[in-house]
Amino acid sequence: MSIYKEMLGEQFHRLHPMLKSRYTISPHTTFKATGVMTKIKGGPRWLSPFFLLATRWKFLFPEQGKNIPFRIVNKGQIGPNGEQQVVWERTFFFPKKTRYFNALMSLDPNGLVKDYLGEPSLFYSELFFLVTEEGSMQIESRKQRLVIGKLEVSLPKLLKGNVLVIENYLEKLNAFSIHVLITNPILGTLFEYEGVFQADDL
Repeated sequence: MSIYKEMLGEQFHRLHPMLKSRYTISPHTTFKATGVMTKIKGGPRWLSPFFLLATRWKFLFPEQGKNIPFRIVNKGQIGPNGEQQVVWERTFFFPKKTRYFNALMSLDPNGLVKDYLGEPSLFYSELFFLVTEEGSMQIESRKQRLVIGKLEVSLPKLLKGNVLVIENYLEKLNAFSIHVLITNPILGTLFEYEGVFQADDL
């Protein structure tokens, strides 16, 4: 069973049918899609060196722009400890650079999704999934930790990057829409992208 279906329970059936297909990712299955991010923007310019450093881990990046080609691949697999995992590979094709925003997700015993971002992991965030009345997928972050090798350091509220993701299916465009917003209580918007993409085989 998909970790997202297991987490959402009865809510899963309220998703738009195309979102149900998209999030039914079990071991040895893959979802692939291509599209365009109509907007990619970051936070304060002084954070750019930190975002540039994060590119070494395929995490965040300093580039911004409009109408940036985009590729997403979600692969289901079984981890070394036997738990079901989903690999997220997000690729952004800027005119002069190709950037990545990758993650590894699995299901926590408490019903939250464990999200390890970067390769190797640099950041950890608990994610809470819910289905809106319109049948959209909404994702919010909870506890977060900085990952330093095998050490994980909890982040206080003022240092957190609060994540909000809304994913819809647009019937008129026959495409998925995505809006990702990462904010901080002090600095405001840290990172944001918004766009549409179409599945290769749905």
